[in-house]
Amino acid sequence: MTLTINRRTVLSGMAAALASSTIGITRASAATTMRFLWWGSKERNDRTFAAIKVYSEKAADVAIEGESFGWDNYWTRLATQTAGGNAPDLIQMDYRYIFEYARRGTLLDFTPYLDKSLHIADFGEANINSGKVDGKLYGVNLGVNSSIMALNTDAWAESGVDQPHAGMTWEEFGDACAKLTATKKRRGFYGTQDGSGVEPTLECWLRQHGKALYGADGSIGFEAADISGWFTFWAGLRDAGACVPPDVQALDHLSIETSMLALGKAATAFAHSNQFIGHQAINKEKLGLTSYPVTKDGKPGQYLKPSMLISVSAASQNKDAAVAFVDFLVQNPDAAKTLGVERGVPASAKIREAMAPTLDANAKLVVEYIAELTPMVGALPPPPPNGAGENAFLLKKIAEEVAFGKTTPEEAGAKFVEQAAANIKRG
Repeated sequence: MTLTINRRTVLSGMAAALASSTIGITRASAATTMRFLWWGSKERNDRTFAAIKVYSEKAADVAIEGESFGWDNYWTRLATQTAGGNAPDLIQMDYRYIFEYARRGTLLDFTPYLDKSLHIADFGEANINSGKVDGKLYGVNLGVNSSIMALNTDAWAESGVDQPHAGMTWEEFGDACAKLTATKKRRGFYGTQDGSGVEPTLECWLRQHGKALYGADGSIGFEAADISGWFTFWAGLRDAGACVPPDVQALDHLSIETSMLALGKAATAFAHSNQFIGHQAINKEKLGLTSYPVTKDGKPGQYLKPSMLISVSAASQNKDAAVAFVDFLVQNPDAAKTLGVERGVPASAKIREAMAPTLDANAKLVVEYIAELTPMVGALPPPPPNGAGENAFLLKKIAEEVAFGKTTPEEAGAKFVEQAAANIKRG
């Protein structure tokens, strides 16, 4: 008999195009078939399908169908499938969305499985709590990460300009990027992407200025003047030639493959630490990473968070089998070595120790970065309220309007506050 693991990847920005392939593994017919949905790059897809293959060799009676989308399409697809009663058994979940899905009753509470078929006690309280909603566990931490600036170190070295580094202020960062662009070592090449539409970057800026994206009560934690100041900063970088122009930035569809690094348009891009592996995998030039710029008073803006979580649908007909696979992903050394740190640094100390000898230079960079950053981070922010997911896309949209000159930073700040608050109110 043949057990087939369906491998389907939907590429960001390609509404109808599917890149599909099938892995056939000779094995007895599977008694249980489950679907696993995630977002990510080709690097993540390859590693995830490899981990599924490893699991299939250990669990002869289970077949797992994997399906992947780009970030910008993923949440629409998941919402559609969930609303249509066709939710996948296994769901890659984000911290910003888990509260919304859990409170709608669509996710399985893992609490009854703890220390039975799910063994995560060695994650530590903070990493376990990152998957809790209202005291119940709805997501298991797949890795710890934080924000980074990914750097084309070859391009920075070529320019002769000192590349961004820890402790650099936002103003110093802008000056360095403008200087790199001005060297004109490469045609149509800039110091950095335009980060004005990147929500994690805005969040860091707000936290450094004593504000937040959202308060503990779920309300927005900023005012129009805060957002206007953010847009004004980036308008200055565009005027100075420090960042890519708007028509170039518009090519970025919030995926690694369409980032300004991957497209060869800029020497710096904003990302998450777990994405560094994926960025390097598709870039021929050597990349490096560093923390976000700081304010002059050095107030911390970054924090450690679950890079992503894995959840199980409350409607799954295979809950026990799904939990067993979750346990495999986070506690099996073979799974850890296959997945690497592409989804973040494992929360389990035992797994980190087991995989350490197998890490390549790039993975070690990520692990070292998290270790060095840890003493300097702020607290994990309150969970985003229902409707917050829309605001990440709203920020990108309004940032593009400012960049293209359709509105001013002042008008955009007021518009973003009004519409972001409305999204939260609608939930």
